[in-house]
Amino acid sequence: MIAEPELSSRTSLQRESESHSEPDNDLENQRRGSGGSLPKRRRNQSEKGRRRASVCSRQERRNGNRQRDENVEAVTLFEVVRMGKSAMQFVVNDWIEEYKQGRDTALLDLIIFFIQCSGCRGMVTAEVFQNMHNPDIKRKMTEEFDEETGLQYKKFMVYPWILNVTWPLDLDSGDYPLTMTGPYWKKFKSNFCEFLSVLIQHCQYTIVHDEYLMDTVISLLTGLSDSQVRAFRHTSTLAAMKLMTALINVSLSLRVQLQNSQRQCEVEMIDKRPTKTLETFLRKKKEIIEKQENIENLMNAIFKGIFLHRYRDALPEIRAICIEEIGTWMKSCSDRFLTDSYLKYVGWTLHDKQSEVRLKCLIGLLGLYSDKGHCSKMDLFTCRFKDRIISMTLDKESEVAVQAIKVLTLMLQNCEEVLTSRDCEQLYHFVYSAHRPVALAAGEFLHIKLFCSPESEVQDEMPEKREKLIHNLSHIKTLVNFYQESEDSAQSAYLVDSLWDCSASILKDWKCMTTLLLEGGDPEDEALTHLQKKALVEIMLSTIRQAAEGHPPGGRCLGKKVQMMKERKSLIDDRAKLTEHFIVLLPQLLAKYSADGEEVITVNLLQIPQYFDLESYDAAQLEKHLDMLLKQLKAIVEQQTDSEVLEFCSKAYLVLSNEGLPTRSQVASAKIQLFDQLVGKFNKLLKNFLHKGDGFTDAESHQMWSTLKRITTFHNAHDITQWNLLSSTCKLLKSDLEKGNTSEQIIIQAILCSYYYIMWQLSKASEGTSSKETQESLSKQMRVFCHIFRQYLSNPISIIKEQAFIVLCDLLLVFSHEVLSSGSEKTEPFAYVPDSALQSELVTFVLDHVFVAQESELLDKDEERKVGKLHQRRNLLAAFCKLIVFSVVEMDIAADIFKQYIKYFIDYGDIIKETLSRTRQIDKIQCAKTLIQSLKQLFNELLQGQASSLDRWSQPFTSIKDLARRFSLTFGLDQLKTREAMAMLHKNGIEFAFKDGSPKGKNQPPLNLAFLDILSEFSPKLLKTDKRTVYNYLERFVTDQMAAENGEEWLPLIAYRRSLLDCRDDGTDSTSSSDRSAQSPVQQKSQTTSLKRKLQIEGGVSETGVNEEQNVKISPRSLTPWSMSTVQKENENWENRKKEHPLEKDGMQLLHSELGTTAMRNTDELMEEDLAELAEDDLNDLNEILDIDND
Repeated sequence: MIAEPELSSRTSLQRESESHSEPDNDLENQRRGSGGSLPKRRRNQSEKGRRRASVCSRQERRNGNRQRDENVEAVTLFEVVRMGKSAMQFVVNDWIEEYKQGRDTALLDLIIFFIQCSGCRGMVTAEVFQNMHNPDIKRKMTEEFDEETGLQYKKFMVYPWILNVTWPLDLDSGDYPLTMTGPYWKKFKSNFCEFLSVLIQHCQYTIVHDEYLMDTVISLLTGLSDSQVRAFRHTSTLAAMKLMTALINVSLSLRVQLQNSQRQCEVEMIDKRPTKTLETFLRKKKEIIEKQENIENLMNAIFKGIFLHRYRDALPEIRAICIEEIGTWMKSCSDRFLTDSYLKYVGWTLHDKQSEVRLKCLIGLLGLYSDKGHCSKMDLFTCRFKDRIISMTLDKESEVAVQAIKVLTLMLQNCEEVLTSRDCEQLYHFVYSAHRPVALAAGEFLHIKLFCSPESEVQDEMPEKREKLIHNLSHIKTLVNFYQESEDSAQSAYLVDSLWDCSASILKDWKCMTTLLLEGGDPEDEALTHLQKKALVEIMLSTIRQAAEGHPPGGRCLGKKVQMMKERKSLIDDRAKLTEHFIVLLPQLLAKYSADGEEVITVNLLQIPQYFDLESYDAAQLEKHLDMLLKQLKAIVEQQTDSEVLEFCSKAYLVLSNEGLPTRSQVASAKIQLFDQLVGKFNKLLKNFLHKGDGFTDAESHQMWSTLKRITTFHNAHDITQWNLLSSTCKLLKSDLEKGNTSEQIIIQAILCSYYYIMWQLSKASEGTSSKETQESLSKQMRVFCHIFRQYLSNPISIIKEQAFIVLCDLLLVFSHEVLSSGSEKTEPFAYVPDSALQSELVTFVLDHVFVAQESELLDKDEERKVGKLHQRRNLLAAFCKLIVFSVVEMDIAADIFKQYIKYFIDYGDIIKETLSRTRQIDKIQCAKTLIQSLKQLFNELLQGQASSLDRWSQPFTSIKDLARRFSLTFGLDQLKTREAMAMLHKNGIEFAFKDGSPKGKNQPPLNLAFLDILSEFSPKLLKTDKRTVYNYLERFVTDQMAAENGEEWLPLIAYRRSLLDCRDDGTDSTSSSDRSAQSPVQQKSQTTSLKRKLQIEGGVSETGVNEEQNVKISPRSLTPWSMSTVQKENENWENRKKEHPLEKDGMQLLHSELGTTAMRNTDELMEEDLAELAEDDLNDLNEILDIDND
């Protein structure tokens, strides 16, 4: 800490003065005077401290807080400013009184205040220098580090002293008042700046001009700002810049005084006679001029001594302070600072690497470009740096981009013809930005560009409503043209949201929009084209959604925002206005554009009713207009066959018939009338079709398809089971299965209609609203239609069988035990379990229609068609995988899917991987059996393709090993959770490898022995004790003759046995297969070093080995000499182990016994034993596979 400013610093000053050699008489008298005033100074300082403390105490008593007396006495200038509990005026007044009594001591207080504000915890001493021109002065102006004491020293001249500041080295750690966080320091910066501003304000009349205070302070701040210590530079630069701002205010005040004095002199000089008053005014004018010159000199000293060096400081916070303050100077004193010689610093800093500094530049320019008078003085700057500001709209920091767009908006508004059309086009696309502040800033720019021309401003003043209407019509046309010409013409919601804050009056003028759509505008103007009408309807729908919902479109939300009362009231008013307007005009719009066959426009218009506020609408008036709307909706349903149009008609009926609305009964009767008409027409057409058979004409077939499509679309969202469509569609489907004379489009609609009927019946059964007869027939209907859909799986038309497959999978999923048991108890009797034949048919369908040959896909050159086919195949696979995940089908069937993981990884890898993960969560052991079954299938297919000569180096065999490695890594790093699953996997793999003998003779390896090479990929997932158990089970299948073989055909057995040995302890190679790539010399050296270190620590080798009784001989090519000696020791260990655990039991029973015994051990012991083993291989492999899977 700095020594107590009242006593210690004075004592240091006295010691330095007394030890100074050959002092002058004046300095000696000054030193003695200072020394003589010290006791009085302490009393005065105590009084000032109590005065400051009393101010703090009064403030604290107002807040209900109290403080002890000893803390009150310790308050200093720095602590008062830091706490900020007292008004700065009282603090400054106390200091001014102290300065008037003794300016040296008061000034030294102020110096110590600046040092303390820098966070310095050291000592401050001062010595008086004799001569300004002393050559030793420069030698003393140093900053050095004492290695012995660990202290930093800085000497610099502050007239009339040479200050010596000593502080610990950690001052530059960044922990000082301006950077400290927390409630204790959060207001320190503002209090510090306020203190300096109030100080200059109170001293502006006399003390500032005494050529002592400001000279000393500026000298101090200049010396500190040149320090290598960050805290000194930061604090002194901030203080200097705030002092400069305060001095500019003083200069402006003096300028006003000088103008007043000049006018007074001119008035007195009218009499042309010298008077005392005139002399007084002239003398006052001269004093003001002298003060003005003094202030100018002080500002020049700060600017040249501090700003010019610190605006390019290495610390971005310091650069930001300088640029922020120079922007303030230019705005407040434009006649001096708003010149090219000062603007260049702002322009250069626009290229700063730190976003904080660039942001301060733009904020400063905002204040300048907002004034047209300032813009006229910045022509050269604007021309020079305009391109840089435009490029900053693409800044990586969104806030910088926002401010850059705002600056360009002010340029467009206040600078004539500065921005070219090309410059403006670069900003237009920002209205579609996903970042909402950027979009809003760009929307304001677009608003000024499109709607704020001088002509429009004149028109805005016209009081006539007709002129206003024409004015808004022109604006809307301009907006439509802009939207039509923009590249992102499909994002009308983004455009409307960008313009909503500044152009809401235009965007909410739905009267003008509907007038243009109904062609009721000015007859002299040209009518809108088809594309313009389409764009206008999109914009109108977006404005309706924005007015009704009040939040940005998807992808542009800023998180949860609580709506204020004013915003909620505005939303209610807007919904009421749009309901009142469109409930009348929407039927006219629908009638006009649906009759013209404008499907896109009709679809957008049909979305408007969902934003109506029908609850607060007058019931009598609503009934009249609603009836017209329902009639028009019915006409559209009867005319249109477009799927999207029919779907939004269905949604409109659904919205208008919501519970609690006064329109529900009216809409319900209209729906019944519509469904009666549609179902009656369909039954009539079906009767004629069944009667005529092949004589059904194309026109009649089209009528049946269109009618059934309308019914199916509405059946998806509306319950029309009371018309019993299931019997009709069942007759149609059975007739097609027998004769095959029905159009494929009709069959698809019949399948979907039947599916919706069954789903509605199940929904009513779960709610308890259906009759007992209906519930009893539901199960029968389900089974009947499953049988029908099974027959359609073999239909020659692909689109029919694919639709039947998806519907069948969905029905099996919904009626499965797991789904129904999790719902209502009333639906449990309807559970349906597919038989094995149906499961086989489903998986066969997937293999035939999903995993198609990739060569056939390459022949198709249409990329869009290829993507569509792939999307359809992914839907088929996902539908079947859901049956696996929810246990609708047996998990064993998933083996046919999992084995395709590598081959079709790009197309279906994500679906298969998720399915595998879900199945493992259901049953780890069964999942492991399924994985090994998939590997067996691939191995058998490869064996059949290559006959008896299996090539282990071929690409198909390598791909199977790669698949096994990926399967292994999906089990994760926690081996304890997968112990039983891994043991079962190895057991099945071993049994499969030794199941069939060799067709070449007894001395040849088993037919499936190469499968052990694949199985070895799972060995790293075994715990150490489990490896020994699996090895023991393997030895039951290995005869003495097999163990003695070491030929190449026996390498899979050798590799698998080695993978089960605890090779890391005895130094053998721990790779999971014998055909891994050879190790580099560096790897071999690191492995040997690791082995030696392990041997030195453990004092021997592990107790792992092979069964000596069976004379196992391992190939010399795969074992080093020291590993062979280890094997001999392992023989003895395993012989002892055999006596403890005889193998007369079944191998798997012994395996489970081992697993059960091991599982009883402490989990921490097992993990300590195996995690080191797991870390090296598995983490590397896991990183590798994750890199592949994330592609």
